[in-house]
Amino acid sequence: MSEKRANQSTKKRADQKENFSISPDGEAFPLPRPEDYQKEFKRLQKIVAAQRKEGREIVVVMGLGFVGAVMAGVVADSVQKPKQIEADGVMNRQGNVTLSSSKGMARQGNVTLSLACPELAEGKGHHDRQQPSKAHHDTLCHPELVEGPLPRFPKFVIGVQRPSVRSFWKIPLLNRGIAPVEAEDPEVAPMIARCVKEKKTLIATYTEDALCLADVVVVDVQCDYFKETLGNCRQGHAEIKALEDSLKIIGEKIKPDCLVLIETTVPPGTTEYVAYPILKKAFERRFSTPNNKKGAINPSPTTVTLSSSKGVKGGGSTSYEPSTMSYEPLLSHSYERVMPGREYVASIRDFWRVCSGINEEARKRVAKFLSEVLNVEKYPLTVLDRPVESETCKIVENSYRATILAFLNEWSLFAERNGVDLIKVIKAIKVRPTHSNMIFPGPGIGGYCLPKDGGLGVWAYQKLMGFEDDIFKITPLAIDINDTRSLHAAELVRDALRNMGKIVAASRIAVLGASYREDVGDTRYSGSEILVRKLTEMGGDVVVHDPYVKHWWELEKQDTYPAPGHSWARFFRNQEKLTETRIQDNLASALKGVDAVVLAVKHQAYLKLTPDEIIKMTKRPVAIIDCFGILSDEKIRRFFELDCEVKGLGRGHVKRIKDSLKR
Repeated sequence: MSEKRANQSTKKRADQKENFSISPDGEAFPLPRPEDYQKEFKRLQKIVAAQRKEGREIVVVMGLGFVGAVMAGVVADSVQKPKQIEADGVMNRQGNVTLSSSKGMARQGNVTLSLACPELAEGKGHHDRQQPSKAHHDTLCHPELVEGPLPRFPKFVIGVQRPSVRSFWKIPLLNRGIAPVEAEDPEVAPMIARCVKEKKTLIATYTEDALCLADVVVVDVQCDYFKETLGNCRQGHAEIKALEDSLKIIGEKIKPDCLVLIETTVPPGTTEYVAYPILKKAFERRFSTPNNKKGAINPSPTTVTLSSSKGVKGGGSTSYEPSTMSYEPLLSHSYERVMPGREYVASIRDFWRVCSGINEEARKRVAKFLSEVLNVEKYPLTVLDRPVESETCKIVENSYRATILAFLNEWSLFAERNGVDLIKVIKAIKVRPTHSNMIFPGPGIGGYCLPKDGGLGVWAYQKLMGFEDDIFKITPLAIDINDTRSLHAAELVRDALRNMGKIVAASRIAVLGASYREDVGDTRYSGSEILVRKLTEMGGDVVVHDPYVKHWWELEKQDTYPAPGHSWARFFRNQEKLTETRIQDNLASALKGVDAVVLAVKHQAYLKLTPDEIIKMTKRPVAIIDCFGILSDEKIRRFFELDCEVKGLGRGHVKRIKDSLKR
């Protein structure tokens, strides 16, 4: 009986794991059932109808990840600007073009262009379609024009997240007003709470049918670059399937006058060579079929309605069918320049943006939309001619920065071998204004963008543009150098321990800092990850401390995170035990009894540490490895006085300090 109960308990846990989504705090949320989708869509219809009566534009954000969730909040938090109110011709909040008959009369004597949109039929499941009823169609696609002043909060945002075990929990949390992402920026959580609870301009859903209701769709679906080997990014490929799948869904659901804004960093050419054909073909199937196929949406004829609003003489309306109508997708691209940290929201809202559209109308629409939600008054918008130019901007921008950092790697090695302190060299050079952007690379270049974006460009040149020659030399090499720099940091740990008569395989090593940069909790592609994996491969027992990181998912869930088969664990041996890694929140406990301390990230908490404080916590002399130019000459000297061994990336003068104490 006990065995039977154990089996039942095991099955119950397995079912719960399959049918529930667990939030980072451990709360379980049941995944939606097939019958839930129709109810959810009806809920959205009711909410959207009320929002349209308030005069709000409906914005759907696809993807509630690190960027999407905050972008959704920024849009929902936007306020009406004076220029919007004064505009002669404006896009009304039903997605229809409203042209005022005379200046200042946008709400009177107007011309409305209405287009049909697909929606769920009554009583059908979320995958079933039939021709919409006229009443239902009129409700969604021909709402009454808003009279009176525009609303103070002009946007209503629906965040759409896939209902997977891994991420469904974001939806109920956001609908409570809780930010679904952790951020050091103190503005993120209050902004999400304010938009959900007070302004009531932000909700989240799991049904993609929300796209039927959208005037604007912002696509924040992740596009990654998969490296098949470590240190050779040419052996890799862009992973755009998730983006393609999302675009196919968008093409099947949106109204033809809906603006689609791709905000994801993509391979140059994606908007024109991938996204446009997908949407164009979908529009042709849906709107240009001579004989409506079973299950297809057959929109009612496009009409131009001349209507008279209250207070204008001559009531009633007349309508006619235009002779031609082109269903060209209103497709655009504008990349974000987000910077994780305490100014995350500002890096989206209060920063320069570049955008473009597939055609003139798309360019106008995307420029208008971004101007309404971003601080373009202080940070002007740059509108380029083609999306491929906007896409290339992002790739070149990040490849340039990655190249500068990779360039300093060879000089770091030069400095170590020739008694030079590269930190002092860089400081001396940066006095010159033209060279003020030099940055010491640390133990590798992390973050989501720099380690991969150049690879997207190299891949696009051959796979999307169709060129066979090899024009890229510097861009892929920079990625390879940055990806493998942490391996040298592991060598310094090995050498420092050897100088103390120890080996890595018999040592306990504390790595201080798991994130990719100082004072943030973002661990994506962190240089510390490669360092920990290499030390573990060499047999070291590694303990990790970081004041900004609660869970290091790249280690704890390496079998499935960021996706099955994508973990950097595949490049190293003996990685199984790293799933047991837990970030230490007590520095003294983390340092107690270790043989080596690696200063891997320039967190403020580590900059303030003194040698005596560290040795008091370790309880004995240790090997100190400075990966980020954290230690001053005085601190290095003090460590030697405490019988420690010191090594540092680019810190070739360390031996000179050590030798000075022997005299």
